[in-house]
Amino acid sequence: MCSLTRTLALLLGTLLWAPWRALHGAPLAELSGDQDFQLFLQKNLEFTRKIKGDVAALQDAVCKTFQLCKEEELLLVRQDLGIAQVPLEKCHSRTFQVEACFSQIRDGLRTYHGSLAVVLELLPGHTGMVETLQLDTANLSSNIQQQMEDLGLATVTYPTESQGPLPAFSSHFQQQVGGFFILANFQRFLETAYRALRHLACL
Repeated sequence: MCSLTRTLALLLGTLLWAPWRALHGAPLAELSGDQDFQLFLQKNLEFTRKIKGDVAALQDAVCKTFQLCKEEELLLVRQDLGIAQVPLEKCHSRTFQVEACFSQIRDGLRTYHGSLAVVLELLPGHTGMVETLQLDTANLSSNIQQQMEDLGLATVTYPTESQGPLPAFSSHFQQQVGGFFILANFQRFLETAYRALRHLACL
């Protein structure tokens, strides 16, 4: 997979991979040869894939239960609810740094762990799945935190628009839409986090 990624990078040229150029600095070159770090990446890539699959299953449940399936049909309601995407710009900017990216992943996972309470209330028939997702989300966040400590990386907390109390829903429909967008945003968050971990694994 990593060799395929390198080949594609060469074929597609520097444009698509420009945001990742800063990944190839000396500190990351050292990490690329760290067996423990590579093991961490491989294990948590698999863990992130598992979480992504569980989020997708819950998205399907929301779609089938409430007929809420397409984001473009709900954008106006989303604006009223004020549900923002948890940022991960430190994971794909030209100034990429491992500690900054990992800090945002860790903090974002903590935010989504709390937000999943909305989904738990919304889908009582899927309580076990949501609770497992919450546990996995907390464990992945802890894994990131532990790896940062093992590497001696500085832990930075970045403020996000999504931190703080959950939105107050004035109707059950708003709660349904809120749950829909929490899952959609979480899926995008996980996709970005997965790409960052995968690229580090291929250095």
